[in-house]
Amino acid sequence: MKLLLDLGNTRLKWALHRGTDVLAGDAVAWNESVAEALAASWAGLAPPSAIFGASVVDAAREQLVAASATAAFGREPWWLRTPAEACGVRNAYAEPQRLGVDRFLAMVAARAEGSAPCILAGVGTALTLDALAADGRHLGGLIAPGPRLMQQSLLGATAQVRPAHAGTIVEVADNTADAVASGCWLAAAALVGRFAAHMSPALGGAPSLRLGGGDAEALLPLLATPAQLVHDNVLRGLAAWAAAQ
Repeated sequence: MKLLLDLGNTRLKWALHRGTDVLAGDAVAWNESVAEALAASWAGLAPPSAIFGASVVDAAREQLVAASATAAFGREPWWLRTPAEACGVRNAYAEPQRLGVDRFLAMVAARAEGSAPCILAGVGTALTLDALAADGRHLGGLIAPGPRLMQQSLLGATAQVRPAHAGTIVEVADNTADAVASGCWLAAAALVGRFAAHMSPALGGAPSLRLGGGDAEALLPLLATPAQLVHDNVLRGLAAWAAAQ
């Protein structure tokens, strides 16, 4: 059995795998008591033969999770740092480690599941976009603020934009709350559509669009391009990587 850890910006997700079977899994937000939550979740689980983790957070949180794993299982995680190539995916970055490991593993999952060529959009704190060719070449991508972060940034930087309630997404707004929400979410949707259209010729026509991340479901109906909603990209990619070790 292998324990897989996905340390994202908002929360930690974990899954216990035996081969392709997921035996257990859960998630805990960073604003919760992480050590207590993990101790409760992992109590009674059989010790895994290996623990693999992917992290986009700071060293302090990695150390917190490592300490929890050691306390529960007597074993520390092995942290995957973004490689130049793995599992048939070739990183486009000249400095491979500067590509977020979450983005790399999303491409590994797509490749392993036979979805390449494709566009991958991660919708969370950041909006990430990547193009993956049929032969596993990463053609590059884009990073922008996620739609919620766009809203927070706008509200934090302006004195007069202070909506009294959460906005509704509409095509044309007649109040500030709706105008802010609509502008940010539709901007994110437009960027996804533009990137997909721009990269389509390089990917051989009409690549599939894979949408993941905590806000993927909310963005999906706003897209003009058909998209597949995918969950747990990092954990699935990490499982494919771990199976190859």
